[in-house]
Amino acid sequence: MEYRNELISIIEEDKLLIEILTIVKNLNLNDCWIGAGFIRNKVWDVLHNQKTTEFNDIDVVFFDETNTSMNLESEIEQQLTAINPNLKWSVKNQARMHIRNHHLPYKDSENAISYWPETATAVAARLNVNDEIEILAPYGLSDLFHLIIRPTPNVDLDVFKERVSEKQWEKKWKSLRLNNEPNF
Repeated sequence: MEYRNELISIIEEDKLLIEILTIVKNLNLNDCWIGAGFIRNKVWDVLHNQKTTEFNDIDVVFFDETNTSMNLESEIEQQLTAINPNLKWSVKNQARMHIRNHHLPYKDSENAISYWPETATAVAARLNVNDEIEILAPYGLSDLFHLIIRPTPNVDLDVFKERVSEKQWEKKWKSLRLNNEPNF
């Protein structure tokens, strides 16, 4: 995958990112990843030669059809907060998120991530059993590394445009380019 090794290097060079990936790996959740702004913002910071942007939250996603209770997500968030209270954790079981999003059931985390709003956001990482970084990117990494904000084919364009307006990413990362058309 184009840019895969570059992304892995960026993650490996950040001790906090590795610490977070290790904490989440040790939860032993099924099909578990950290994604969205956790990855996207780090790459954009590196490409803009900026210091690391403070995390709004750490998006932890997993896929467990056997327990889709929101209570499970809350329990995991509490567990993560006990381990590192300096971070805001957001844990979502993708096996239930299709209901909130009015989609057909997702097959796994990768399928769920493919419904995230922007191609540059639809990226996740994890440590495997050998402590190697794995990358999940249903739309590849090209838009992320070319600083393109593009909707995924599964997002409502009005939702995408509203989100871009609300986030105002281009004020923090001046080289970002907006492309309102899915390229798939």
